[in-house]
Amino acid sequence: MADVKQGSYLKYGMLVAVVAIITFVTTWLLFNVRDRKDEAREVSFRLADITKETIDPAVWGKNFPRQYDGYKRTVDTVRTRYGGSEAFQRLEAEPALARIFAGYAFSLDYREERGHAFMLLDQDMTRRVKEYKQPGACLHCHSSVIPAYRKAGDGDIMKGFEKVCAMPYTDARKLVDHSIACIDCHDPKTMDLRVTRPAFLNGIKAYMKTKGIDNYNPNTMATRQEMRGFVCGQCHVEYYFKGDGKLLTYPWMNGLKVEQIEAYYDSVGFNDWVHKETGAKVLKAQHPEFEMWNQGIHSRSGVACADCHMPYMRDGAVKISDHHVRSPILNIARACQTCHPQPEAEMKTRVEIIQERTRKLLDRGEEALVQMYDEVKRAKARGVSDAALEPALKLQRKAQFRLDFVAAENSMGFHAPQEAARILGEAIDYARQGQLAAATAVK
Repeated sequence: MADVKQGSYLKYGMLVAVVAIITFVTTWLLFNVRDRKDEAREVSFRLADITKETIDPAVWGKNFPRQYDGYKRTVDTVRTRYGGSEAFQRLEAEPALARIFAGYAFSLDYREERGHAFMLLDQDMTRRVKEYKQPGACLHCHSSVIPAYRKAGDGDIMKGFEKVCAMPYTDARKLVDHSIACIDCHDPKTMDLRVTRPAFLNGIKAYMKTKGIDNYNPNTMATRQEMRGFVCGQCHVEYYFKGDGKLLTYPWMNGLKVEQIEAYYDSVGFNDWVHKETGAKVLKAQHPEFEMWNQGIHSRSGVACADCHMPYMRDGAVKISDHHVRSPILNIARACQTCHPQPEAEMKTRVEIIQERTRKLLDRGEEALVQMYDEVKRAKARGVSDAALEPALKLQRKAQFRLDFVAAENSMGFHAPQEAARILGEAIDYARQGQLAAATAVK
């Protein structure tokens, strides 16, 4: 009987212990869930007063340390197979570029760009700025310039934009201290995404007009997902300096495709320089990522720039956009696999196959252009007049702009593979037509 009672006491004690453990674990879990929910709500820390004049990202970083930590990592210099953020000299990697840009600043210095934190420093260092007279318009995308516009325009950003664009670069450079920073994409009061660059506001307004939408303002009319592309499109675009005032202008009056931009340049009689070897009036494409992305499947599927280059991440219980802006190839798990379930190796291979094919087309285009130059020079040496060579030089302009439109765009064709192939196919065709036109001009 005593053994029975002792067994009952033991079972009862074990039951009490189990219940106590379950109660403890449940309570711990509840407290942990509560702590994680509290942590998730703690997305910022109000340690600094941020206003429209707060340019220094380090000050913003006091309130948003997670995002600032990512921003600081844009100093990383990592080279991918077809680009990256290492400042290698492209003229050494592609000797043909020296002839393609003959007579232009890019024939002296054409380095790969580094991350956002280096944008202003890299511009200060390039021979294109140190040895050529450049306008203050260059600072529109290489610096946190909006407060300078506000000051130069006595509170009117648009007027200040016009004044700074027209300044010599050395004078305008004194007005800015920082590369692109938090204030350029975020409202300092609400932290909402916003477009701040006057050139983009003017450009997107002109583009939307081609689609039947008048007086378009992205800050009041765009969705948040659209803004996740527009804030990048403020600077990653094709542009030119308009008129004597060197007003930075995005040539989207006819549309975003290469031939629509070319048609606009033709209509206003614009050329970046006269080619030293041939005398053709040619164009230099800048970095038309926004234009090319708009022609690709990701854009058509509603995927924004930030989804791939600044994918969401978890820091503890907090979900934020990764402000370490970089190539998705360096971050496949979060940049690609949230939508594509294939293994990382497969995703990287897909990207590099597209880029390799684009690179081969670019090589053929460069070869065709160089051979065209040689044919034009031979024709001139044999006394062919400039008037007789004019058809060939117009074809050079077409070929050169298309080739450079893909070469200067920083995805090596990935943003819009079929569009890139189409453009390069036209570039090769125009170059060969120009080569033939120059040859037949010799009598």
